[in-house]
Amino acid sequence: MQRSTTVHRSRSVRRALAFVAAGALVLGTAACGGDSGSDTTTPGASGTAGGGSGEAVGVSLITKDSTNPFFVAMQNGAKADAAKQNVDLTVASGAKDGDEQGQIQAIENAISAGDKGILITPNGPGVNDAIKRARDAGLLVIALDTPPDPADTVDITFATDNFKAGELIGQWAEKQLAGKKATIALLDLFNDKIVSVDYNRDQGFLTGMGIDTKDKTKNGDEDKTGTYTGGDYTIACNEPTQGSEDGGRTAMENCLTNSPDINVVYTINEPSAVGAYNALKAAGKEKDAIIVSVDGGCQGVKSVTDGVIGATAQQYPLKMATLGMEAIAKLARTGEKPKVTEGLDFFDTGVALVTDKKADGVESIDSAAASKICWG
Repeated sequence: MQRSTTVHRSRSVRRALAFVAAGALVLGTAACGGDSGSDTTTPGASGTAGGGSGEAVGVSLITKDSTNPFFVAMQNGAKADAAKQNVDLTVASGAKDGDEQGQIQAIENAISAGDKGILITPNGPGVNDAIKRARDAGLLVIALDTPPDPADTVDITFATDNFKAGELIGQWAEKQLAGKKATIALLDLFNDKIVSVDYNRDQGFLTGMGIDTKDKTKNGDEDKTGTYTGGDYTIACNEPTQGSEDGGRTAMENCLTNSPDINVVYTINEPSAVGAYNALKAAGKEKDAIIVSVDGGCQGVKSVTDGVIGATAQQYPLKMATLGMEAIAKLARTGEKPKVTEGLDFFDTGVALVTDKKADGVESIDSAAASKICWG
């Protein structure tokens, strides 16, 4: 396959003069086309803020793609923090969401470069063997945003509780319906591969609605008709979007062809939500359906303000990347490994429901507040 992690190296040398408390890593608190790329930021090798002294620690950040604002924010946050942590950072990605081969090449590059660790948003189970090779070579591998399957493929995952994110938007949608029949479109990520972020958000949403999901690790096995917390429901469609605006529009068009009365639209992320809205608008039905999503990027928050998205669950990619990078640096310098959040099998970086239509019993923030902490 075509190599999708061609390296474009641009080195900038920075020497930080002040020391700050190492408490930056207190772990107990707390889509596209074209060629992808990789670049490296190298800080000074002497003492740096929060990073201790001595040789820079090599870290590779490997995202699903380099165009989705979520992953761009993750990359930019890591680049900005690299000098503070005295980290020699390489950024790489797949050519698009789902590109496993591009990520495999980036993992092999990290091993060859002698990096101490890898931060990765895995594109699927096809990268698992390469991750194992990295760990066997002594690298600490931290998954960001998307836990691999099985979860112990990596050393630890720093992520949003994606099931909780889905549950929040499901609870909100249920309240908005006020007992009306729900005709639901489920616009997922893929239909040709299984990724935990995909089923956790989907199944969390249905759980929030009060719908029995049967196997929570599988999309589409729930009863197509039945009752939710407020009344009767029908699941009109499960359609893949690839996480893109075009994919969301096509998926919504397909759903409307068979079920023109859809009044609840779950979307895997905000680009697909915008695409779904555009399809509804083209059909003259944009006022007939509630759209919910997950991400909380600045464009998504604006979509809440504008009434395009009714509610979204905001996550924090910059925190995932910076805390993950700090964890690798800390392990390299002190031998101390990061720990999971109590009661979970990953480190939870937080989530908040964003909506301008509050629902009783569902905690949320409004879009004005969310705009101050959004990304992208």
